[in-house]
Amino acid sequence: MKTWQRLWRHYQSTPLAQVSILVLFSIILAILVGPFFYKTSSQGINFANSVSPPSWSHPLGTNTLGQDQLARILSGGRISLTVGLAAMLVSITIGTSIGAVAGFYGGRIDQGLMSIVDIFLALPGLPLLLLVIYLFKDLARTIAGPSLGIFGLIVLVIGGLNWMSVARLVRGNFLRLREMDFVEAAKANGASPRRIIIVHLLSNTWSAIIVAATIAVGNAIITESTLSFLGLGFPPDVPTWGRLLFEAKDYLTSAPYLAIFPGLAMLITVLSINSLGEGIKEALDPKSSNLFSKSYGSKSVH
Repeated sequence: MKTWQRLWRHYQSTPLAQVSILVLFSIILAILVGPFFYKTSSQGINFANSVSPPSWSHPLGTNTLGQDQLARILSGGRISLTVGLAAMLVSITIGTSIGAVAGFYGGRIDQGLMSIVDIFLALPGLPLLLLVIYLFKDLARTIAGPSLGIFGLIVLVIGGLNWMSVARLVRGNFLRLREMDFVEAAKANGASPRRIIIVHLLSNTWSAIIVAATIAVGNAIITESTLSFLGLGFPPDVPTWGRLLFEAKDYLTSAPYLAIFPGLAMLITVLSINSLGEGIKEALDPKSSNLFSKSYGSKSVH
């Protein structure tokens, strides 16, 4: 309860945090609820209304097929956010598990796991991501269908290439916490290693993990958009924000609104998520800014 009280006090006293929460909540609300009020189909084709500028009937204009851009942005936002959240769960799960084991046991286990982390950090993120998607996209489509298969593949690959910084962050916190008196007392009372990791160590690392999670969501959204922009993401009929930017690249001078609106949606969403994470970090542990910056590397695949 004290944690939520600190968060509430911090956001009450920080205008930027209040704005980020309001903007992010508005975007999520628009994405989830907007299609129930804005009835225009995101898939409806009308060549007679192709590449029309913003108007009352089409507030954000139409694309080359005459499809409504606002409807497509709302639909694409749900997909992009879902990919971001799912990929974040994958990276946080893998990174937390490996970091916890390495930090708690130390010794050769720590050295071995950190060697694996160093190997993954040394890999070129974006080229490897593109290669994996290119090699396995047909197999994923065959197994789970064109949309669900690509969704699963993208989530697994993005999450599987972004867990290393989380592992290093969790390991650093575990190395510091395991030497404290409350851990020694738990060992003296006969607590099992699993109980010590989950109850005593992991519960005191959640603040750092939550901040890492918010950053992972933003990174995943940008990475998915990069894949879609390069033509290796979802099928053409799935209007993610990256796909909308890909479709707009040939009309930057004649119809710039095709790129401006989805680009702004992605920019504002990622900035709001990152500002939210920064606010959580300052509220939960104001003295940890330097430690967090050193522990959480800038490794990402975008």
